[in-house]
Amino acid sequence: MNDLDQIKKLEEELRLAMLGSDVLKLDSLISDNLIFTDHSGSIYTKEMDLHNHQSGNLKIDALYPQDQKIDLYYSTAIVSVLMRINGSFTGEEFNVNNRYTRVWVKQDGMWKIVAAHSSVVTYSE
Repeated sequence: MNDLDQIKKLEEELRLAMLGSDVLKLDSLISDNLIFTDHSGSIYTKEMDLHNHQSGNLKIDALYPQDQKIDLYYSTAIVSVLMRINGSFTGEEFNVNNRYTRVWVKQDGMWKIVAAHSSVVTYSE
């Protein structure tokens, strides 16, 4: 399988792991040195992200990907994807469109997410 197909497959594995709060799978996909910046500018580590799933603070009911773009640069992949997300965080429900940018790096033959950023996308008609 080529690198592009691997990233597409891993992105789907990530989506399913997020939906199921599969902490073991998320742990295998995310670098120990993750830097995740959310839509508010807050920074999360891998441990914080996994804790939110494991504790039940974050519950994702639906993730609908759209408009995915993947660029490869040697052992680095940049993914931009629009996601429709339904769920709750610390009991507060949300239903939003987020644009995610993720940086995957291939080290020792394995792809891991090393950085990610999300932005809320609003549409005006």
